[in-house]
Amino acid sequence: MPEIWLNYGNNDVVLDILAENLEAKPVFDNKPMTESLISEKLESIDLSKPIEIALLNYTDSVQTILRKIFEKCENKSISKPKLLVDKRILPLVKSQNPEDLSIIEFGQDELTDSDLIFVSEMEFDGLFGFETNSTRLTKHFGKSKMLEAFKKRNGDNPNPGQIVPSIQVANNFVDSFEISSIEIVSNLNGIIDFSIGHPKSTMSLSNLFSKSCSQNLEAQKTFILSTGKYASNQTLSRSLPSLWNCYSVVKNQGLVILLSECLNGLGSEALQQFIDGRLGIEKIKNASQYIDGMENLLYLNEIQKKIQIGLVSILPETYVKKLNMIPFDGVKKGMDYILKNQGIRQKVKIIDDGARTILT
Repeated sequence: MPEIWLNYGNNDVVLDILAENLEAKPVFDNKPMTESLISEKLESIDLSKPIEIALLNYTDSVQTILRKIFEKCENKSISKPKLLVDKRILPLVKSQNPEDLSIIEFGQDELTDSDLIFVSEMEFDGLFGFETNSTRLTKHFGKSKMLEAFKKRNGDNPNPGQIVPSIQVANNFVDSFEISSIEIVSNLNGIIDFSIGHPKSTMSLSNLFSKSCSQNLEAQKTFILSTGKYASNQTLSRSLPSLWNCYSVVKNQGLVILLSECLNGLGSEALQQFIDGRLGIEKIKNASQYIDGMENLLYLNEIQKKIQIGLVSILPETYVKKLNMIPFDGVKKGMDYILKNQGIRQKVKIIDDGARTILT
């Protein structure tokens, strides 16, 4: 019996599955950058002047970039940059970095500091096509622009990995700010490439990212889907893009079981309002104001017209059911459900890096 380890929160969980129930996993052979090449490329950053690094998400690849920057500072006998991070991941970042490093909560309200370098790992996004430094900054600082981006959406289904009109809203927003960023493209093996420059220009990596993560696949009936990294399943809202990345190859009446620990809850005001009965789908479609995460609620509603979605998480069962998902308290329970309802010979497609996998 094969053992497959899947990311779930800060840990991995094992899925025991019979060989006859296992469909082959997507395999991507993009070779990661070498340590020396990463160091060489980071030479373009002038560390002699005071800089601060703001983390827009936190992954192994982001930590690799930080480690290399700190090594350069030590070699040149200069002070390490201050880290600015989201309150929710402050303890995690502190535990992974030197004790003498200044790590504080990122509470800035405006993009006015030219000494700031924003760092994140690129992902896919249903509304913008790609989750980049530009889109993250727009969501954080340009909330007034989000309604415009939503109204430019390409239909009521998600469009991950595509260049869509909404992304231009994000690029226009950051265009007027004199800021720098490091945009990282990665897979499970490590960093494939990264770009240093203005957030609008680092978006150029999206083509490489899409090509390196895409795979054609015949439609399948059953999937077990892990986001592949903690940064993508801290909340339900953060994990849903992994679902958008694969839903198009799920057969009608098929099933996707998503592993998302959701340690920090729903992560979306729209999801919370829907569960509380204060927000409906028609109100979202005709929105006059943007509510955080409402596009994901719209996509979820559309996809559930075609497929079933199960969720392995620590969210309250009542929350999961109100979102029309099937709650499971463990991946084994999900596998048992598949065998009971779809037959003991049912083939299951395992996606172990859903946040960085596009199936077409």
